Amino acid sequence: MTSAQAQPPQLAYENTEFLSSDAARPLRIVAEYLEPLKRFQQTGVHDTIVFFGSARLTADGPMGHYYHDAQALAGLITHWSQSLSAPAHRYVVCSGGGGGIMEAANRGAAEAGGKTIGLNISLPHEQVANPYITPELAFEFHYFFMRKLWFAHLARGLVAFPGGFGTLDELMEILTLAQTHKLERKIPVILYGSEYWNEIINFRALLRHGMISAGDLDLFECVDTPDAALRALQSRLEPETTGKTPRFAHAHPQSK
Repeated sequence: MTSAQAQPPQLAYENTEFLSSDAARPLRIVAEYLEPLKRFQQTGVHDTIVFFGSARLTADGPMGHYYHDAQALAGLITHWSQSLSAPAHRYVVCSGGGGGIMEAANRGAAEAGGKTIGLNISLPHEQVANPYITPELAFEFHYFFMRKLWFAHLARGLVAFPGGFGTLDELMEILTLAQTHKLERKIPVILYGSEYWNEIINFRALLRHGMISAGDLDLFECVDTPDAALRALQSRLEPETTGKTPRFAHAHPQSK
């Protein structure tokens, strides 16, 4: 027997060349579902409040007040969450994990003494995960659609701060799910910064042209202060219906 023959064949799940190949793409996709699921179960995360917003908005930039408002709102949500009597971690602040508004959200929650989630995405030139994410809740995704799934899967509410293409894409994803009743529970959407959003998206024009229904305007609410955002979330959140952790946003029975 030669030395080459003495070596056992390589196990498929240890073959990194295979796992990185096109043939193994389904395995990588499933891994980006199962690995976060295990960590959310282990850390007792029940549900989230998701923050969307630009990575370009810095604390000392021309629109820096949005950074500070996101930081303050994340702190308010975290303090409120900690005041609730629950065996699991409720309303955990979750962001896309990068800089700007995402950093502000994670920073505000961390400074308030809470756990905070970062769903980072691997990109060629950006973005690096910010340092305020709870280490065991820092995730790195390759697939945008799996990252979006985890934004929606645990979300009980969404706050969208000013942002560009990525923010608009993520915001419209949630609004579309709400509009089409694809989710069993409602996810209240708060647009932070009425001056910005009223200029960027002319929702009234969409209604006037018949592209949306009048009731679709009730899917979101514009606010301009952290206190108003917290009150809007609290008033729109639906009562708890299960003690399961994580609390998934299941597909609506009629849409399965």
